Amino acid sequence: MEKVALGNSGRQTTRLGFGCSSLMGAMGSRDSLAILEEAFNSGIRHFDVAPMYGYGHAEGCLGEFQQRHRNEITITTKYGIPAPKNASLVGIARPVVRAVLKRVPGLKQRLAGAARAVTHTPQKASFTAAQAKASLDRSLTALRTDRIDVWLLHEVEANDLQDDHLLHLLEEETTKGTIGTFGVGSEACKINELLTSHPAYCQILQYEWSVFDPPDAENKPFCIHHRALTQNFRSIHHLLTSQTELCRRWSTEVGVDLSDQAQLASLMLKAALVMNPSSVILFSSKNPKHIRENVRIAGERGMEEPARKFYSLVRAERDKILPSAENGNS
Repeated sequence: MEKVALGNSGRQTTRLGFGCSSLMGAMGSRDSLAILEEAFNSGIRHFDVAPMYGYGHAEGCLGEFQQRHRNEITITTKYGIPAPKNASLVGIARPVVRAVLKRVPGLKQRLAGAARAVTHTPQKASFTAAQAKASLDRSLTALRTDRIDVWLLHEVEANDLQDDHLLHLLEEETTKGTIGTFGVGSEACKINELLTSHPAYCQILQYEWSVFDPPDAENKPFCIHHRALTQNFRSIHHLLTSQTELCRRWSTEVGVDLSDQAQLASLMLKAALVMNPSSVILFSSKNPKHIRENVRIAGERGMEEPARKFYSLVRAERDKILPSAENGNS
């Protein structure tokens, strides 16, 4: 798989990365590790996690996986949203819940709601150096490593960055080699203000990107994008299936049947890779088949031109497609 320099971390990684938000949730440890191995065996080398993922257990799962592939993978984790309270209770209850769901699948939504209530996540951190150092130490322990390649301030906003000691800590840990590089992970609508008011924190930018958004500017810091598949997918698919003539015209221009959900999803993922050629694109999946298919799409040169044509069509007619929605961050 195509690789790219991971910002200024000093390491290279794959352009397609795996998001670990679904680990240790509906899946137990064995299944979560199997999914990570599937991603690795398919060629993926970048893995994105956070203390809050998997009811607080995803970092530990990725840490176990990392022991099998030390120095072969790169890892992003974060500081800013702590692990949920009572996470240990969920770990104890999970095997029982899975057994119940196999017998009574209809209980899934109610049990998920109960789990959210029990593990309600506290408010995000106050972004102080002391809190950050404690979070970093916990992540290093959970991940069973002495270095994190990318460390992001999770869901940070410009007005959160009031403690000058925080930047000093980030720079100090980078010099020590505890982290390879650092940056911010937030909503796309908040990135420009962060860049303008706190550029020193923005060595890496992580935020959502879809085909409604402009490509990364050449002078922008290194970017990691997520939600390329989920962001606006349903809106586009509904439009194309409800407007037969538009679907026919677009499908003819692109050379792909855009009424087919799988082909539409493939083009949206490929467009993210093609239009942001120096970035890492994240996706999440619990389905081994989907993981292998996404890796295939990432390496499929024949899809590059259809993806560009599809992106141009969406951008040219996006106001018609989502008249009442936000049109990205251009």
